[in-house]
Amino acid sequence: MSDKSLRGTRLGAHSLENEAGVAPAERTIAEYHCPNGHVTSLPFSVEADVPALWECKCGAEALLVNSERPEAKPGKPPRTHWDMLLERRSIADLEILLDERLALLRQKQRPQKAQKRSA
Repeated sequence: MSDKSLRGTRLGAHSLENEAGVAPAERTIAEYHCPNGHVTSLPFSVEADVPALWECKCGAEALLVNSERPEAKPGKPPRTHWDMLLERRSIADLEILLDERLALLRQKQRPQKAQKRSA
């Protein structure tokens, strides 16, 4: 019985849905101009917020026609290793550690020099 129910149809070949009564969403075309001379046209929904900047295919920022460039958001400067170190230790603590490490290095170098002289 199940063989007969699919007879005459090709699965995956045709959609059984029709486009009657279906209206596409209204669109507006936004045009962007790149500083390198490229022009990009993109369709957006009428209800969508169109961004003022768009990344061009060349990597530059393209500006929407008849709009002003938005103000740049202030960014945080990148934290360096030194900045993170100063969050954990004070300069005085670091000077003490440096003196300790230098003393250890100097102690290790002295016996090697004595061995070289005796050889």
